[in-house]
Amino acid sequence: MNSEAVSSLIAKSPALKASKSKLEAMEPGAYVVHRSWGFGQIKSYHEASQRLIIDFKGKKGHPMDPAFCIGTMDVLPEKHLLVRKETDTKKVVELIADNPAQLVVEALQAYPNNAATVIELEIVLAQVVGEEKFKKWWSVAKKAVAKDPRISVPEKKTECYVVRETPISTEDEIMEQFNSTRSARRRIALAEELMDATGRKDVKADFSVVLKGVADAVKDSNQLDASERLYGAAIRDDLAQAVGAENNYEPTQAQIIANVRDLPAIAEKIPVQFQSRLLELILETHPIEAREVLFNLLKTSQGKFTTECINFLIEHGHADELAATLRRWQTEQNLRAPVLLWIVKNRHSKKFAKLLNDLISPRLLSAIFFAIDYEALQASSARRIPLADILSEDTDLIPDLLSTADPETARDLANTLMLNQGFEELTKKSLLARFIKIFPKIQSLVAADAESKEEQLLVSRASYDRKREEYETIVSKKIPENSKAIATAREHGDLKENSEYKMAKQDQQVLMAQKTLLERDLGRARVADFKEASTDQVSAGTIVEVRVAGTTSAYTILGAWDGDPDKNIISYKTALGSALLGKRVGDVVKVKVGAGDEDYSIVSIRRYAS
Repeated sequence: MNSEAVSSLIAKSPALKASKSKLEAMEPGAYVVHRSWGFGQIKSYHEASQRLIIDFKGKKGHPMDPAFCIGTMDVLPEKHLLVRKETDTKKVVELIADNPAQLVVEALQAYPNNAATVIELEIVLAQVVGEEKFKKWWSVAKKAVAKDPRISVPEKKTECYVVRETPISTEDEIMEQFNSTRSARRRIALAEELMDATGRKDVKADFSVVLKGVADAVKDSNQLDASERLYGAAIRDDLAQAVGAENNYEPTQAQIIANVRDLPAIAEKIPVQFQSRLLELILETHPIEAREVLFNLLKTSQGKFTTECINFLIEHGHADELAATLRRWQTEQNLRAPVLLWIVKNRHSKKFAKLLNDLISPRLLSAIFFAIDYEALQASSARRIPLADILSEDTDLIPDLLSTADPETARDLANTLMLNQGFEELTKKSLLARFIKIFPKIQSLVAADAESKEEQLLVSRASYDRKREEYETIVSKKIPENSKAIATAREHGDLKENSEYKMAKQDQQVLMAQKTLLERDLGRARVADFKEASTDQVSAGTIVEVRVAGTTSAYTILGAWDGDPDKNIISYKTALGSALLGKRVGDVVKVKVGAGDEDYSIVSIRRYAS
């Protein structure tokens, strides 16, 4: 905006004077980020209407009041990464692929004091890299960033990444952090970082101060639980070996796991990278009862530890016993979700064929449904259930499990699915379709279920897709973002006085209510193209010409979610639409308008052509 335009706005509203510099920055060509519309570019300023014309993604030529934009929109500097992605795309793409640390440096240099919080930086990088690729890219990029001497990496998400004025080596930075903290957990983590930074080969003798600090933490700190103490002892022993120190420290790793009753709690929290070492340590410390201990750990295992336990048992000659145990657990309904997940993921593996062949059966599907239902009933949040996800995403899984089923068994399992608490209604329908493909008679279950549900909604394909997109946005974007916001707000302290936490929880309630409503509506929806609409009477998919108060108008009546007043398109669920339904040419319909009624005479009916 030029100075004359800015002066005109300020003259009209003197309160804008304090924002003069921000208004002046809103000039054609400038890139912006709006709180609601996201990233865009100012194309021009329309003086007659005093509106900025901005191109946003999916909304070109959008007019906006500059006064309103002051509090809702930021003008980005030329060196901001989002701007450079548009103006210097090739260079930014090269940095993403080849030099992520430099990309982060240049991202931080666009902020005041060359610093940005973890959340601020990740939001920008996700937009630059692409939401779908970002998570995987960032997990790799963070390692490069942590090793770059120019960048100070924060310990907490509420702190900042900073571009240092004077670069320092990773080893010196870790030593500085180690000496400045008294936290036992932090010292153990830093000692591990130090060994990783030096490749565990060039660990200097003067790192003995770190060794002593870790040894003292493992021995004396009351901050550590058993798994943290064990892991700290392992880091201590590795460091002692690296610096050539005599290892006579206590407690030893064997002493920490001496009581087998402590092992499930230790295994549940032990870091992934230590899981295989834990199993070896158990075998060394408890050689006689190791087999029984390992099977008990497998029964309650989670995630990667499930795989580690199974591989360890097979490698140590327990494959036949493992197969028998899994079959027994299946019969006893003691197969838990992580083990079930491992079984279905590996059912086609040649390595585990002998182990799993007898398990791939309808009984396993029953166990899966039971585990999903149990997890859904135990969950206090909207977190996803991995076992339910793989059942939905792996289109061959249900056919594989039903390959030996008889119709009665399949029908019982379909009934179990319909009553399961772990699936959304739309997902249930999709899974039932897989049952029906194998056992067509199960269709009667779906028909009976549909009769018991609310009235179906007739909708157009375009409106259904919009509704479905809205639902996907809530489930895949807004709810996860809200969960992050809750977690971040929780870190700020006392929840009773934490307004950010309360607001985030309120947002969660709204999002969950919207999700439930959309699920119900989408479950009731029946998509139609209206090509078969009858013209004998008014119905969805017809254009009806009516005369009211001497004026003739034509209304297009479409699906429940359609409506465009400017084009006289109305839903059959509106007051006027429902009043006209079923009426014929020549009929007169009374429609309530405001405090009175108006007579609508039907002149003609014709079919809508999409």
